[in-house]
Amino acid sequence: MSVRFAVLLSGSGTNLASLIDAAAAPESQAEIAVVLSNRADAYGLQRARDASIPAVHVSHRGKDRQTFDTDVVEALRSYNVEWVLLAGFMRILTPVFLDAFPNRVINIHPALLPSFPGIRGQQQAFDAGVRIAGATVHVVDAGMDSGPIIAQGAVPVLDEDDAESLQKRILSVEHRLFPMVMHWAAEERLSVVDRHVRVELQPGEQRHLWGG
Repeated sequence: MSVRFAVLLSGSGTNLASLIDAAAAPESQAEIAVVLSNRADAYGLQRARDASIPAVHVSHRGKDRQTFDTDVVEALRSYNVEWVLLAGFMRILTPVFLDAFPNRVINIHPALLPSFPGIRGQQQAFDAGVRIAGATVHVVDAGMDSGPIIAQGAVPVLDEDDAESLQKRILSVEHRLFPMVMHWAAEERLSVVDRHVRVELQPGEQRHLWGG
């Protein structure tokens, strides 16, 4: 039996595309049961429709955060969701949401946390002049990108890089990293106890990736 995931997003959904492809692999135990966005015009919803995945819009306008989260939780429960993947979901989640899926809400962030949390992590890293940048998949808690780290992917910052080229290479690592973590969750090899992440790795697997 497959494990049911929801993907939440606010934009174009390039990470969603990589998750859809990974879930469609014959050996995958992951099923993307629903894609939800707070924006009706998010292209990620169209990506979901193109893949015959339910695409749901829940507006945040005119609602406080708790009310919005209550509406989203209700929508996800109707699809029997077990895990939630945040793929560019530009909303801060409240305990209403996090308590509904304890230790089962996962985010991907375009920087090597704990450095450069918040928005535009790639730009922050480039502006800081770091020589290695990357992406982090982490469990979501009540803080800003402060939850336990599951896996990370790194890329070198090249002399010829600008912020846009760096962002593109970080994104290529994200597209490998997020599906990897999704499969760990689907195969029940990922657990979180007292903010400690445990992954049962198979031979040859690692919790970090390196990109070009």
